[in-house]
Amino acid sequence: MDDVRKRLSMLRLPVICAPMFIISNPEMVIAQCKSGIVGSFPALNARPQAQLGAWLEQITTALAEHADQHPDKHVAPFAVNLVIRESNDRLWADIDVLEQFKVPLIITSLASPAAVVKRVHAWGGIVLHDVTSARHARKAIDGGVDGLILVSAGAGGHAGALSPFALLNEVRAFYNGPLVLAGSITNGRSILSAQVMGADYVYMGSRFIATRESSAIPAYKETMVSSSAADVIYTPYFSGISANYLKPSIVASGLDPDSLPATSASPGQGRSKRWKDIWGCGQGVGDINDIPPIADLVDRLDEEYAQTRALWKKQLQS
Repeated sequence: MDDVRKRLSMLRLPVICAPMFIISNPEMVIAQCKSGIVGSFPALNARPQAQLGAWLEQITTALAEHADQHPDKHVAPFAVNLVIRESNDRLWADIDVLEQFKVPLIITSLASPAAVVKRVHAWGGIVLHDVTSARHARKAIDGGVDGLILVSAGAGGHAGALSPFALLNEVRAFYNGPLVLAGSITNGRSILSAQVMGADYVYMGSRFIATRESSAIPAYKETMVSSSAADVIYTPYFSGISANYLKPSIVASGLDPDSLPATSASPGQGRSKRWKDIWGCGQGVGDINDIPPIADLVDRLDEEYAQTRALWKKQLQS
């Protein structure tokens, strides 16, 4: 527990960028880490599997060179996400590659991370696990994870259904380890608010889709800029697990977002399009108004965070 906080103590902001399927890439991770926040990507984004080693080589080399050239600046560590499920037949091959590069942070999701935790701890890495309920949190803790990512209502992609207040308070009541809060966090004010609530760090995904470095197509980014929370729908239709998606992308695919069946689609219906044409996004999209370079976005988040913190301290003292 303390090891996580120690390793992340030099972050410019208490931010971990969420690994986003198809969207996250080495350029994003490098820019995020150079800016002083944790960058991440799903191992499954490196396709074919042999590409994973090349991505890790690119990231580690770029960050090492940046650290040498800028000794006065702290380069944040990066993370790789592993999806633990039977259908992921490359899981252990990916772990072998991650071990070669001694990846510092691993983010696990879905099934029990116990076996993965054992491997990651062997090379000195730490594991954070996605959870959407207190029950899932307890199982992850039993599996030996080093921290929890609380994916609450409003988060992009496969979000939970609980309010961040409810989920954070319930888990914090029995767990004093590192907690990362996810769910509609798009600005510096939200980052500080999560800390005041009791989180150690925040998880930011959707805000980074609409950046220059992201792999999202231009139409995806532009739709985010023009959308609001009312344009986000929570449905299990496309993946079998409830997730938040942009309604305009569903309409463009020929479906009516307000008339989707309650059950998931068969592969021959909507599910074949779920990642390419159906765009995930959190409810905080209404606060996304531009498509900046990541460095500029982090500068803005840092300024907002500092201003809000100063105002908050002033109010406490008055």
